[in-house]
Amino acid sequence: MAKAYTPGLRVSARCMYRTRRALPTAGTVQVALGDRVQGATVIAFTHLEGDVTPMKVASLLACTPKDLPGLMLKKIGETVSAGEVMARSKGMFGLMKTDVKAAAAGTIESVSDSSGMVFLRGAPQPIEIVAHVPGRVVEVLASEGAVIETSAALVQGIFGVGGEARGAIALACRAADEELHEDLIRPEMKGCVVIGGARMTAAAIAKAKLIGVAAIVSGGMDDADLRDFLGYDLGVAITGSEKCGLTLILTEGFGEIAMARRTFDLLAGHQGRECSVNGATQIRAGVMRPEIVVPLDDVPSSTSENTHDSGGELAVGVAVRIIRDPHFGLIGAITALPEKPAMLDSGGKARVLEVTLERGGTVTVPRANVERIAT
Repeated sequence: MAKAYTPGLRVSARCMYRTRRALPTAGTVQVALGDRVQGATVIAFTHLEGDVTPMKVASLLACTPKDLPGLMLKKIGETVSAGEVMARSKGMFGLMKTDVKAAAAGTIESVSDSSGMVFLRGAPQPIEIVAHVPGRVVEVLASEGAVIETSAALVQGIFGVGGEARGAIALACRAADEELHEDLIRPEMKGCVVIGGARMTAAAIAKAKLIGVAAIVSGGMDDADLRDFLGYDLGVAITGSEKCGLTLILTEGFGEIAMARRTFDLLAGHQGRECSVNGATQIRAGVMRPEIVVPLDDVPSSTSENTHDSGGELAVGVAVRIIRDPHFGLIGAITALPEKPAMLDSGGKARVLEVTLERGGTVTVPRANVERIAT
C-alpha cells in the first residue's frame, strides 16, 4: 500500500502544555516549585546595563587627553542629567571658558586619558518575565526563570507577528470561510483576542489597532496588507519582536484562505474564555510556531488528552489543503494515492494523489503540494 507523510501543525482540544520562561541573563526568581501562578505573575526579574554614550570631550575642550581628568567637573561614578555641565576648560586668564554638557542622562563610567573620551552609562533597564499562562510551576531554573505547566487547548498557527498578548476570546466571524471585515470589529472587543475566519482585511486590522484589540487570529491575509501594517517588508525568518501594537496570527497562510473548520470550531467553542497568544515565528533551525493557548485547568476533563497533529501519514479519506498554484487554498479529501509517478505539466515526474474538492470536482496534484489539516 502506498504511503506518504507530510508535516503539519498541532491542534489540540486538550493537552498538557508546558512553557519555559527564562530571563536573557541571570537574575532573581520569584516563584518556587509547585506554586500556582496567573498569566501576569512575575516569574523572575533582572536589570540589564544601560546603553553607553561615548563623548569626545577632549576634542570639545581643545585639550590634550592627559589634561582631561583634571577638567572634569563630574568624577567617575557620579550621575549626570542630560544637558548638565560635566567638564569645563580653564580658558585664558580665567575667561572664555568652554563647557561640555552631557549628551544623555547616566553615570560617568570612565574617563580616558589616552583617547580623551568620556563614557556615560545609562540607567539600568528592568526586565521582567511573566508566566504568560496560568498554571503550576513544575521546574525552577536557577537564576533564570521557571517552567509552567497547565491543561489547555492549543492551536499552532503558520505565521505571526507581534509578541505575547492575553485577553478574552471574542468571535468576530460566524463561519471559518467568512472574511474578517472592518464592520465585524466592535468597540467591546478592546483587549480581546479576536477570532476571524478567512482573510483579515487591512481595514479590519487598522480598526482593531485603533480600538485596542490585543490580537487577531484568522485564516490568512494579503502580504501587501502585512507590509502596510508593519511599514516595511518582513525579510527575516524570526518574528515576534515587532512593536506594532497588535499581534496577528495566521492559522493557514497568506492569501484568500479559510481557517480549518476544526480549528475555528475549537476556538469558537471557548468564546469568552481568557487565552494567551504569541505571534513569534521561526521558520529556520529550531522551528517555532505562533500559538493560541486556552487554559482549561478550571474545566473538568471528560476525556483523556485530545490532540490532533495535522502532520503525519497521507491516506485515503484524509482532509488536505492544496498549497501550490493553480489550486492554492482549496480543501478536499484524498481519494487515491497512485503508486507510480505521474507526468506533470512541467514535464517532470512525481508521485501524486487525487483530491476530491469540497467545492466539487477532482484534481490530481503532487504529494508535496498538499498539507494535512484538522477537520
